[in-house]
Order: sequence, then C-alpha cells, then structure tokens
Amino acid sequence: MDELLGRAWWMLALRGAAGILFGVLALCWPGLTLLLLVAMFAAYALIGGVAAVSAAIRNRSIRTDWWLPLLLGLCMIASGVIAVAAPGVTALVLVTVMGANAIVTGALDLFTWVRLKRHGRTQWLLLFIGSLSVLFGIFVLAVPGAGALALVWMIGTYAIITGALLLVLGLGARNWRSPVLREQQNTPLHS
Repeated sequence: MDELLGRAWWMLALRGAAGILFGVLALCWPGLTLLLLVAMFAAYALIGGVAAVSAAIRNRSIRTDWWLPLLLGLCMIASGVIAVAAPGVTALVLVTVMGANAIVTGALDLFTWVRLKRHGRTQWLLLFIGSLSVLFGIFVLAVPGAGALALVWMIGTYAIITGALLLVLGLGARNWRSPVLREQQNTPLHS
C-alpha cells in the first residue's frame, strides 16, 4: 500500500488542494446560494474522485490492494454526479450526500491506515483525516437542520482542514517509493 501511495502521492496532494480551494471559496462567500454550493461540492468531489481513480488504475500492477483508492474515487465521483444531476436538491438532501460521502471516504481512509500500519508504516495524518471525516459525516447527518450559514462554515472549515492534511500527507508520500524506483525516476535518460 505504501508503494502505491508513494507512486500516487500526487492523488493525495490533488485531493488536498481541491479541498483547500473548496473550503476557502465556501468561507469567502458565506452568502452562497444553494446552487453554487452544490456546484462547488460537485467540482471538489469530481476532481478528487477522478484523481483517486486515475492513480489506482495507473498503479494497479504494484499491489493487490490498489482497489482501495479506486473505491474511494468512485464514491467521490458518485457524490459529485449526484450533486450535478440534481442541482435543485434541497439543503437536506445535499447535507445527506455530503455527510454520507464524508463517512464512506473517512472509513476508507481509516481502512487504508490500518493496512499501512500492518506493513510497519504509521501515518497519523491518515488516521486523523479518516477520523475527522467520519466524525464530520456523523455530525452533519445527526444535525441536518443546521442553518445554511452554519452549514457553509462547517463544510468550508472541514474542507480546509482535511485538504491541508491530505496535501501534507501527499507530499510526504513521495518518499514512500522504493529506493530502486526513486533512483530510476531521478536518473536522466541518456541517448
């Protein structure tokens, strides 16, 4: 798993950057209309999902557990598609989709953390991201009637925090590749 994430470090970094951008935009425009919030969430979910699916498919020959990022990406893409397909959804449905997405992606992040831990690599950031996502999803689903402004602030803050953690994790994962692979990728090609 660590070799897969080492090769696909950019997937984590891209998910993080998209989360930060989504969170900052949500906080800068707290008076967002529901339609704009849906569009921003859809873009965030689709970008992160496509990055995860692409990384999983490109690196499926490395390990047998490449399906974890694939499943994560498909979940995110499904959430984005639901948001795009029904832009006139009520705030309650949007909250449900966002909460469910956070719980599922958080659970997959926690499962990935457990797999990494079994291989001797402890990544507390992945544990924190997964736990935060699951807790956020549970809170959002437990209190769906929160005011629109509170919802925007909550979603924006969550996206920035998890985005920053994913970005740091992705940049750190660049060093998880095997020394032979790193040497091959850092050696210039000779004619």
